[in-house]
Amino acid sequence: MEKNRGKITADPPVCVALETRQIHRVAAYAFLVNLGLAIMKTVLAVLSGSLAITASAIDSGTDAVASLVIFGGVKLSTRKTRSFPMGLYKLENVASVVIAIFIFIAGYEILREIFSPAGTPPRIALAYIPLLFAGSVATLWFGRFAISIGRRTESPTLIAEGRHRQVDFLSSMVVLVSVTLSYFNIQMNFRGITIDHIGAACILIFIARAGWELLSDGMRVLLDASIDGSTLHRIRQIIQGEPLVSRIKSLTGRNAGRFRFIEATITIRTQDLERAHQITEDIEKKIRGRIPHIEKVIIHYGPRERSHERVAVPLDDQDGRVSGHFGEAPYFGMVLIRRKDRLIEKKKILDNPHRLVETAKGIRVAEWLLEQGIEHVGMKEDVSRRGPGYVLANGGVKLHIISADHLNQAIREIFGNPGR
Repeated sequence: MEKNRGKITADPPVCVALETRQIHRVAAYAFLVNLGLAIMKTVLAVLSGSLAITASAIDSGTDAVASLVIFGGVKLSTRKTRSFPMGLYKLENVASVVIAIFIFIAGYEILREIFSPAGTPPRIALAYIPLLFAGSVATLWFGRFAISIGRRTESPTLIAEGRHRQVDFLSSMVVLVSVTLSYFNIQMNFRGITIDHIGAACILIFIARAGWELLSDGMRVLLDASIDGSTLHRIRQIIQGEPLVSRIKSLTGRNAGRFRFIEATITIRTQDLERAHQITEDIEKKIRGRIPHIEKVIIHYGPRERSHERVAVPLDDQDGRVSGHFGEAPYFGMVLIRRKDRLIEKKKILDNPHRLVETAKGIRVAEWLLEQGIEHVGMKEDVSRRGPGYVLANGGVKLHIISADHLNQAIREIFGNPGR
């Protein structure tokens, strides 16, 4: 991703491909790290007879198997097949749920080991302590590395892997403390509470939090829960920024892995289907350009159902005399006409709020009329090839060149002969 004026912009396809390859590499590294730790701890467990090291070796071994499964899931997640035309993106979130389950299993193993009855004292050599310490440091470093890459690429799998490694670091520290105390033959017991109990409490709190976050986040995606509100708000602002969009009927989105799927239903102020299609394509390009990891955007569109026509005419006075100018007109007459019988339902005269500005007053007046929902503008001055005319045309407003001198005459000239 890159930042532009404080806003996060989406990655081009080549960057997404690079991110995917990076995720694959980190997932492979996770397997190798877990496999190396499992082998080292298994050797130490056999040599020392320590139940704590044995439990830690089992934990690392299951992590290695899980990492291998995760690596396969990440490799498959970006593939599309005839049976799965929408892709296998949710495999990343399935992997997150799998890691969450392994976190809970690791917590159970640690709890059982700490509170199990004491057996034969282990045979701890001094060399075991620096080896276990090095393994703990490697676990912590890799966990932070995986979370950093996961947040940058928005990969739930790598974030889950990183959090799991942080849990493993805490469990490794408990084992390290236990081994160190055994080596120095130190026994600590205060009213039945040992340092192992304190460490276990810390680990279980972390396990419960990390595991629940991963499990709930993964299940939200698997159950097609909505993407976060801030992202939907940004997408809504992008759609509303299109002048011809009159209403957003619905806007939904979901995550699948690190990818996002967006669907919207909108109404557009135009009857021209080709123009409406172009507008939706422009909206999709803007969404993809400003929101990262957009996989698919589906926009349903249709013309706005109108029961009334809104027309504005520039005036010289409040009596309804038509002005020969547009931006400099002191007033604007606005009339609401019912479509089915062309009856005038409402008429009002408003002050021109931009007549005294020094620059671009015509453009500002045109933008103001769009804000008022005006659909027709009658004027003596032809601004169709000037800034105000372009603003009004882009907003779907129809321009009428009139010769009438009064507001009522202007309305009859534009719409025939509407009644009162």
